[in-house]
Amino acid sequence: MLTTAEILKKVRRIEIKTKGLSNHIFAGEYHSAFKGRGMSFSEVREYTPGDDVKAIDWNVTARFSHPFVKVFEEERELTVMLVVDISSSSLFGAHQRSKRELITEICAVISFSAATNNDKVGVIFFSDKVEKFIPPKKGRSHILRIIRELIAFEQEQTTGTNVQLALDYLNHIQKKRSIAFVLSDFVSGPYEQALQLAARKHDLVGIHVYDKYDRELPSAGLVQAMDAETRQLVWLDTDDKNVRYHYTGQFEQQKKYCIQAFRKSGAALMGVRTDEDYVKVLQGFFKGR
Repeated sequence: MLTTAEILKKVRRIEIKTKGLSNHIFAGEYHSAFKGRGMSFSEVREYTPGDDVKAIDWNVTARFSHPFVKVFEEERELTVMLVVDISSSSLFGAHQRSKRELITEICAVISFSAATNNDKVGVIFFSDKVEKFIPPKKGRSHILRIIRELIAFEQEQTTGTNVQLALDYLNHIQKKRSIAFVLSDFVSGPYEQALQLAARKHDLVGIHVYDKYDRELPSAGLVQAMDAETRQLVWLDTDDKNVRYHYTGQFEQQKKYCIQAFRKSGAALMGVRTDEDYVKVLQGFFKGR
């Protein structure tokens, strides 16, 4: 378990890195990708040739005996929801960082980008149950709390992944339309029905976070492996091509289901590997919207 000092040191390091990325790289892309989705009434002004006649305010027009039109402006303030997988499998990472560490950095980048645009950020932490809900708020201290929770959170016991439960909770708790990022390795299913409901209600974006060794086994002879979520121990002959083929096949099957589920729902999906540069992946996504 990390000490308070160690947690704060990690929080500070992530803040320095991700806030810089948000300010210098993602601020413009975020604003362009997620413009205000609604229009709110601002004022009335006198009609000028070329104005849409549908915008005429007939009450004001009748009062002053010449036409006035309603002026609307884009609702800029948005709510960003982070739906974050903190199950036991998120702790896995065979390279420089674990999936949890990568998820934490991506969440921080998105949160600071939202803060730059004066948007609220809320979080749902989930495993095989909803672990914690942090209501949407603004401000640096709120974002630092989110980062701190991601770093410090430890399950009391091994947990699985239930994406459907998390999406059902999002649909229930967040009544207004939001931009919802679902960050997970998506190792469990099915969740297609909940995904479709969430995508109709929210601007939904999936971020599939995975490790190289989630997909392929290294050739290392006979090894004992443990499933992070079930704690089941098995012996694997990693030199056996059939074993490696079956292992890769399971990953590809889960990935295929994930891609198809998001495509059918109309939601966006991107994939990030723990040894990849997530900055380029996020930039490409933002610019492509």
